Amino acid sequence: MNQKTAQRQHGFTLIELIVVITILGILAALALPRFAAIQTDARIAKMNGALGTIKAAAVLAHSIQLTQQLAPGTSVVMEGSTILMANGYPTSAMTSIGHAAGFTTAAGVALSDYVPVATSATVFTVSADATHAACAVTYTVPTGAGFAPTYSNAGVTAANC
Repeated sequence: MNQKTAQRQHGFTLIELIVVITILGILAALALPRFAAIQTDARIAKMNGALGTIKAAAVLAHSIQLTQQLAPGTSVVMEGSTILMANGYPTSAMTSIGHAAGFTTAAGVALSDYVPVATSATVFTVSADATHAACAVTYTVPTGAGFAPTYSNAGVTAANC
């Protein structure tokens, strides 16, 4: 190879660049739908974790009430915060089950990463974020003493999340 040829060969040819760009385009087209599915799966896992947190908080408050031999409507203290109780379990208030589960402050102000809402006097709902309000789990206060609360993750579906 002479010196002139060696000096002229710098960089890539147009064909090489087109081939590389085409391969990157194909890889991006294949990866994008999988990335979107991963986000949905992550939201579903996040909400199932939130449901587990609500269940654990409700059972912990109930067990505190039982061990202290308190009446079913008597409030309990969890980590320095008063948790209002109804029928042996936390009420649906933001300052009750919302705070016991760690979704709100003691004053009932929502913390980041979730959207907690006391949707009625007996139902507490947590959704993944403001853009996925239907991707939610619910906690319903028991109807009477001796009954357990009900929990639902019916809204946690691939279509909603």
